[in-house]
Amino acid sequence: MIQPWHKRLLSHFKEVHILSTGSDYNEVLDLYLVKGRYQLCTEKAIYSYGDKYDNFANVFNNISLNKINDVLILGLGLASIPIILEKIHQKRFTYTGVEIDDEVVYLASKYVLDELISDVQVYTTDAYSFMCLNENKYDLICMDVFVDDTIPAELETIEYLEMMRDALAKDGMLIYNRLAFTPEDKKDTAAFFQEAFAKVFPDARIFVTGGNRMLVNK
Repeated sequence: MIQPWHKRLLSHFKEVHILSTGSDYNEVLDLYLVKGRYQLCTEKAIYSYGDKYDNFANVFNNISLNKINDVLILGLGLASIPIILEKIHQKRFTYTGVEIDDEVVYLASKYVLDELISDVQVYTTDAYSFMCLNENKYDLICMDVFVDDTIPAELETIEYLEMMRDALAKDGMLIYNRLAFTPEDKKDTAAFFQEAFAKVFPDARIFVTGGNRMLVNK
């Protein structure tokens, strides 16, 4: 949904509140227009911010996107990842988006998805269940699942990492978004990288992007 011109203009000077809602998974969901882009926030986190979702935008600026066709997004939000790849990098991929919160799916469908040229197929389910049943291969997997500012425990297990590894096509890339805003966040992410991620992906590396760490399989 394209907002009226006066709201888009005003959003370059201050946040424009579009609506507040909630769900079984997110008690608070606030949608704003900020600098002409939709920003979806919970009480403690920003879920989506169009092409200004810098955690992934910074990684995409540092990797090759030439051999990617099929993309899996675990934690679709308001489709910031397709927006970045399509509008900034002029890439038209085929996307499978997984999002557990049906209210977030509704907001994405109403405000964002119809602005994309790329094909986006959305599954309203949890990432773990989706991966258990998945039989497809993907050139790029973006793991971006948070419940507010917490990653569900089952998505930090060796088993889950192995399922994502097995879903990668040959030479495929996995990008796993982790918080690193507080000292405790940084400690938890460092431990997860050493004790789980690097064991499944021995050639893994870490991109430092502000208050987050982006773990990449190679």
